[in-house]
This record gives sequence, structure tokens and C-alpha cells, in this order.
Amino acid sequence: MLILGGTAEAKALAEQLAARGDVTVITSLAGRTAQPMLPPGEVRIGGFGGAAGLTAYIRETGVTRIIDATHPFARRISENAIQAAAETGIALEHVVRPGWVSQRGDQWREVSSLDEAARALPAGAIVFLALGRQYLDAFAARSDCRFVIRMVDAPAEPLPFADPVLILGKPSADPAREAELFAAQGITHLVCRNSGGASGYGKIAAAREMGLTVIILGR
Repeated sequence: MLILGGTAEAKALAEQLAARGDVTVITSLAGRTAQPMLPPGEVRIGGFGGAAGLTAYIRETGVTRIIDATHPFARRISENAIQAAAETGIALEHVVRPGWVSQRGDQWREVSSLDEAARALPAGAIVFLALGRQYLDAFAARSDCRFVIRMVDAPAEPLPFADPVLILGKPSADPAREAELFAAQGITHLVCRNSGGASGYGKIAAAREMGLTVIILGR
């Protein structure tokens, strides 16, 4: 069983399957964080080299089933999994985390691209970017805004902003802690993806309580 992971759902699946004792479980992680939470069973870290590389890996290791439990926005690996499953003829299951749903009091502006999200920011906004490093470049041209950026690990290269505030760490599920952070930084706008899940929802609830505008990238 090959689990394409990196999410809490993937780790839980690996734990359940490993506990059975009759399944060899291999979890694949992209390797974007320095100290990932490792699930039980075998762990593979790093890319496969596209659909062709994943197909070759399946054949070499004798994988008989794939579970795609990657992040909802990890489109490329999901597309590669579809192609590799079709090429090898093995079963593919896609575990999709439900997205967040706007509630009363939310001030959401849903956008379909990062470029649209960048354009939606008003001049003078103090923006909390809850995005991965690979999603920041679209905002680099908005020199009329101030950016506060949270990342799990320190970036290997300078960020594409003149004077950003960098906060290292994972999001908190506690809205009070997120609200405290937003207040300390004077945040006026939150930009995030509709990733779903409880661990990242604290910022959404905090923004609701504080009346902040949330520019949210839809799936």
C-alpha cells in the first residue's frame, strides 16, 4: 500500500493500516519540511520524477494499491497518481479533506488564483500570508502592502519582499492564539487557501471574531 501523504489524514491512515499487520505500508512525503511527523511503516521522502517516475516506482516495489491523501491543493502529485494508476492498472483511492464553509460573520472574498488574490488587496493593507513558500511570488509586486508571512521552516532564499515580517511555526488550532498574533501585527487582511481541516481553522475563526477580510483561494 502506497500512501501519498504529508497530511494528518495520511498519517492516521498509515497508523490504521500498520496496526492491521497484514499490509506493507509505504508513506511518501514531499520533503518540504525539515522535520516532518513520520507515520508508522516505511517512509519515502522526495519526489518521484513525474508520472513516469511514480509508475516505475510502483512496478519496482510491487505496490498493489495507492491512496492519495495529499494536501487538497497538491494538484500535480494527484494528477501523476491518476496517470500512474492507469498505466499500471492498480487501484487508486483519493481521500479528500472537506473544505471550510463560510459561516455567519465571515468576511470572505473567494478567488480562483493567487494573482487574483494579490489584486484583491487594497493599498496600505497589512496582510497575513498563510501560504507555502512556493505561493508567495504573486504578491511580490504589491509594494504598497505590508506582509506578515508564516512558514514552518526558515526559507532557503530571501523572500521576494522589501521588508517582510517572518514568523516561523505551524498554525494554531486555537482561535485565541491566532487572534493574539493578528492583533500584535495589526493585521487587516488574511490570505489563505481553502485547505480545510481542524489544525488550520484557528486563523479562520480568529478572522471572523476580529472582523478581518479573508481572501481565500477556492479549490
